[in-house]
Amino acid sequence: MTSFEDVAATFWDSGDTDLTQPPLTDEMITAAEAELGVRLPAALIRLLRQRNGGSVADGWDACPAAPNSWAADHVPFDHLHGIAPPGRELSMALQDTGYLVREWGLPSPVVLLSGDGHTWVALDYRDCGPDGDPPVVFLDADRGRQLPVAPDFRTFVERLTPAAGFPDESTTRP
Repeated sequence: MTSFEDVAATFWDSGDTDLTQPPLTDEMITAAEAELGVRLPAALIRLLRQRNGGSVADGWDACPAAPNSWAADHVPFDHLHGIAPPGRELSMALQDTGYLVREWGLPSPVVLLSGDGHTWVALDYRDCGPDGDPPVVFLDADRGRQLPVAPDFRTFVERLTPAAGFPDESTTRP
């Protein structure tokens, strides 16, 4: 497992994307936490202070996991949603979680970190409560399944690895 500091130093892919929000402020964090109804993990805030959302570097774009609908041995993590400022435009952000949970029939309370609609990587606040340190889960909206991935966000980040190091997903999906 790589240290959080080592991953954080090279976490983001170069260049902004349509998922990259303006630089994070304390006011944006406070507003997002109020809207989401949870306290976001310090490790997540640290990464978002470096760059507020966007593509994850290829060296950190997957996390080992039990067999799931994506692959036999990992889940994808190619982007991380940022925190949008008040009055945001049409870019995806953590604050879109409420709408997406309703749209895709996902469990709640969660905060969606990354996903494509059919599958999501999320912080799961159901057992720890809004002020707790939530585990990271993989949610499969199509199959109505969930898979624990890491006991907390910091551990999740430390477990990230290149997706290229796994066998081709098309031949390993269960």
